Amino acid sequence: MDMANRILLAGATGVVGRRLAPLLVAAGYEVHGTTRSEAKAALLLQAGVVPVVVDAFDADRLRRALVEIRPAAVIHQLTDLPPGLDPGRMAEFLPRNARIRAEGTRNLVAAALAAGARRLVAQSIAWAYAPAPGPWREDDPLDLAAEGPRGVTVAGVAALEDAVLGTPGLEGIVLRYGRLHGPGTGRDEPDEAMPLHVDDAAAAALLALARGRPGTYNVAATEGTLSTAKIRRELGWRPGQAFEAAPAA
Repeated sequence: MDMANRILLAGATGVVGRRLAPLLVAAGYEVHGTTRSEAKAALLLQAGVVPVVVDAFDADRLRRALVEIRPAAVIHQLTDLPPGLDPGRMAEFLPRNARIRAEGTRNLVAAALAAGARRLVAQSIAWAYAPAPGPWREDDPLDLAAEGPRGVTVAGVAALEDAVLGTPGLEGIVLRYGRLHGPGTGRDEPDEAMPLHVDDAAAAALLALARGRPGTYNVAATEGTLSTAKIRRELGWRPGQAFEAAPAA
């Protein structure tokens, strides 16, 4: 297969990664997916994904893996969150997730550059904006003055977004997801303020890969707290759609 169709999906066995991998394969991409667990490699093979067992904190190994694969683009769905997004354990995992957003993203960006990747699409969150009357738009500031656990989260988000959007040589795209619901998310019912089904989050990543201009996009099913006009206008995304993303060339 043409190298232009080769994709590295970081976090392929995560909540969004599991839903996104089959969409990428169906669209005609050659998908290499990372997991930290040897035990999960078989799940990736079953989905038509080439497994890459690597820890994002092992910068040297990650770089070697990407240089060997030479993907045209990287999709960043790395997280470190409790199974099922268990709310009772979320406080325990917040510093770990912030670390993967900062250090893990930094390592992934460096590896992508070394491998010659042209594009990087990354998962972020839409509830890190500074307090202000809504709806929040993509050019509104993040809540960088936040303290405590929220401050830890926002600092991780800011580090991720700065690395993805501010690295010369990479077309960086950030998807600020609303609060996920659906399979694997630990939430069956949508959030009132910024609902987003996990399958719609996966669809947004596929569309961003195929069509997106560099920059930031809010992603949520409803308007109100967030403005989602940009992703609807520029990518043709809408929740629950039966869509056809541009296939691999």
